[in-house]
Amino acid sequence: MARTATTTPGNVARVLRIVHEGGPVTRAELTRRTGLNRSTVLALVGELVEQGLVHEELPGAGVDRPAGVGRPSAIVRASSDVVAAAVTVEIDAVAVALVALDGTVRDRLVEPQSDVPGAAAAIDAVARVLGTLTERADPSLRLVGVGVAVPGIVRVEDGVVRDAPHLGWRDEPFAGPLAGRLGLPVRAANDANVGAWAERLYGSARGVDDLVYLNGGASGIGGGIVSAGRPFSGADGYAGELGHTFVAANGVRCHCGAVGCLETEASREALTAVTGTAPDDLDALAAALAEGRDEVERVVHRQVTALATALRNAIHTVDPEVVVLGGFLGVLLGHVGDRVEDDVRAQTMAAMTDRLRIVPAALGRDVLVRGAAELGFADLLRDGALPTACARTTTDSDHTTADRDDAVEEARCA
Repeated sequence: MARTATTTPGNVARVLRIVHEGGPVTRAELTRRTGLNRSTVLALVGELVEQGLVHEELPGAGVDRPAGVGRPSAIVRASSDVVAAAVTVEIDAVAVALVALDGTVRDRLVEPQSDVPGAAAAIDAVARVLGTLTERADPSLRLVGVGVAVPGIVRVEDGVVRDAPHLGWRDEPFAGPLAGRLGLPVRAANDANVGAWAERLYGSARGVDDLVYLNGGASGIGGGIVSAGRPFSGADGYAGELGHTFVAANGVRCHCGAVGCLETEASREALTAVTGTAPDDLDALAAALAEGRDEVERVVHRQVTALATALRNAIHTVDPEVVVLGGFLGVLLGHVGDRVEDDVRAQTMAAMTDRLRIVPAALGRDVLVRGAAELGFADLLRDGALPTACARTTTDSDHTTADRDDAVEEARCA
């Protein structure tokens, strides 16, 4: 039976976001969480099933149920075959991962860079790596978009990299040229901002509406903020540059031109130099810190002092419930235990730390991958990628009924 779709796909996208962000959920739970009636939810799920964005299954298939127990509510799962390409650009590598709508990382590939890549070189590298991934991917995979995490200031509306000092980029168009090269929608954002959102959706700050995220990596220290359950980006998308907050009057001059920035006073380079560990081996760094050598502890002391000062500034400004530390900062936190939180509390207004937790990031190397994937899924999650017209067939199966066709109009417009 053919039916003309309406132009109001908000509810179907709403259901898709719930399943994507929250994981498998029953239709009954979707009904409760959306406040829609059962036939409407049935129709919405049917729309998504027909597009291949979700699938349904009965819980405990093949298991006998006690007499008198009715048919259980079907479980709705996001598809593992609909993927976004998550791109991360660093000073020494360009990486691409294919992340499915259900959160699984289907494949990934890193291309090391012998020199710091310029914007054009990075676009070439992304095209090469993504080409390799798509060539070896299962034919059933559908790539819907590309998200790029950049260690720098990115203008949100057009993906122009205004300033990425470690990469040497200034006012470099990136999302637009990459979209033209790939023939796919592309969104770009600051890496720490996407990391903050990933930790809020899937990591240590899951479900927390007010958080600060700091990540320490090869390109310094980036920061991201979530406020009232939404990414806090500022007027142009530049908010959260906590790596360049002032922490030391007698500090060294930063590449940004200021003196005493957090990322000059606390750096992965200084820690790996004193411990003799490889820059990208955080496990080795943690093991070396555990040895407790005096020369290492002196560096640790300076870095923790700088970090606590930066967090004090952020807490007084943002009032977060959780501070998440990733990269080498997470390793530093694991080494010193409660000292970071104790130092922060000692110099912060007491009322503002009543509920405060300072925790390591939970997503590890996948934090930017998951965050960039959310950018790649943005259009799909906004509108459900529904066509202007669609054909429907009434089928008879364990979890799909003819009632869907009759409820579609109500569901799409409710």
